[in-house]
Parts: sequence; structure tokens; C-alpha cells
Amino acid sequence: QVQLVESGGGLVEAGGSLRVSCAASGRTTRSCTMGWFRQAPGKDREFVSAITWNDSTKVYADSVKGRFTISRDDAKNTIYLQMNNLTPEDTAVYYCAAAFLLSSRYTSEQKYNYWGQGTQVTVSS
Repeated sequence: QVQLVESGGGLVEAGGSLRVSCAASGRTTRSCTMGWFRQAPGKDREFVSAITWNDSTKVYADSVKGRFTISRDDAKNTIYLQMNNLTPEDTAVYYCAAAFLLSSRYTSEQKYNYWGQGTQVTVSS
């Protein structure tokens, strides 16, 4: 079992930056591909970014490419999502997710076994 807890969300003005974190407990996440998803009001949850377990390949949704950076610190069992140049369209609840030994289809939320409770990110215009 893996427990995930997100933190770092908040309110920021458009053009600003925010870093959200996801701390894992229970089993180590060294063998987990870790992902970030988000859900805006009235919309389906969507993929944001993932970092693989084996070679730390990073994958991004087109909408955040060049603005967001995912990273992991396996010693701390924590992953991060640095978000720069935020826009109101980035407003959503951001969820952290984990999938053991996932090596493909990183964008599919059905592939992830463990989820955090989410952290709210609000970008004002």
C-alpha cells in the first residue's frame, strides 16, 4: 500500500509560480511511476505530467509543456510539480498518483493504483 498526500496548493496571480508536492508513505515509490492529474470544476480529470520509475523519463501534457516541471526525490519519497507562468486555465484540484512498474500509457488514469486527496490550485486573472 502507498499513501499519498499532496501539499503546496493555493491562490496565485496569473503569470505566477507555485510548487506542489506529493509525499508518499507505506511502500517505497522507487518502483512507481508517479503522475500528476488535475480536475477543473465541471470537467473530467486530465493528465498533467508523469515521471517514470526506471529511468525518470518525464512526460507532459501539451497544455503544460514548457511551463511545468516534474521531479522526484526518492530518498524523501516525494515528487514535485513546479508550475510557472500559470494561467486561470490551470485552476483545478491537482492529484498525485502512483503506479508500480508502469512503463507505458502514463497518461491513462486507469493505470494508477494509488491516489492522493488532491490540493487546490487557483489562478486569478
